[in-house]
Amino acid sequence: MSELLLVPIVFFTSCLTGIMGMGGGVLLIAVMPGLIPASVILPLHAATQLASNSSRAAFGWRDIDPGIIPAFVVGAVIGAWLGSEVYQLLDMHWLPALIGVLILLFTWAPLPAVRGGGQLSLLFLGFYQTGLGMLAGATGPVGAAVLLRRNTARDWLVVNTAVYMTLNHAMRVAAFVAIGFSFASWWPLLSGMIVASIIGSWVGTRLRRFVPQVNFQRLFRWMVTLLALRMIALPMMAAA
Repeated sequence: MSELLLVPIVFFTSCLTGIMGMGGGVLLIAVMPGLIPASVILPLHAATQLASNSSRAAFGWRDIDPGIIPAFVVGAVIGAWLGSEVYQLLDMHWLPALIGVLILLFTWAPLPAVRGGGQLSLLFLGFYQTGLGMLAGATGPVGAAVLLRRNTARDWLVVNTAVYMTLNHAMRVAAFVAIGFSFASWWPLLSGMIVASIIGSWVGTRLRRFVPQVNFQRLFRWMVTLLALRMIALPMMAAA
């Protein structure tokens, strides 16, 4: 029954991202440990976020910028390959703690300097987001910093963040299949999560124009921090 809690949680996080353009993926992966086995957290997160981001991009297709895609894909392919190699070496018992530590770093550490929004920065973004995404699931707001160099309009940012994250999660899903993960074993739960993510994207897209662009970063940081600390504590409590 605890697994079913993920369905409404996915709806909420997808709706949040549809409105703000960020945050939902981090919140989702931060609550998954304890509800499902550690070994399926990252694959199911990748598949659900693929549905969430692709639907959000589709709902806002008029704002898609095709120019960001080629360089990002090249970087994402390399990142997915390298990340999958490292993922296979991880101890699944301590995976939630690793994800929690990485989330804390992404949340509180200073963002790396973004010198431009050109093709080279997009290539590195693809490598970073997809490679580390294989280990942490959600990799923070660096992508938004890159895209802000190209365009500051909120609709453009939300939609094109969804575009590159769609590519990111598609590469990760393919990588998990390549190393032997069976999504079919989890199809009932995954189907519910995917439907919830698409509905959440649709609702968030419709609500976006009515919600002011408020600075929710401080509240979001502390909420994610508490969830990340929970992730770190879970394996320690199980081992005690």
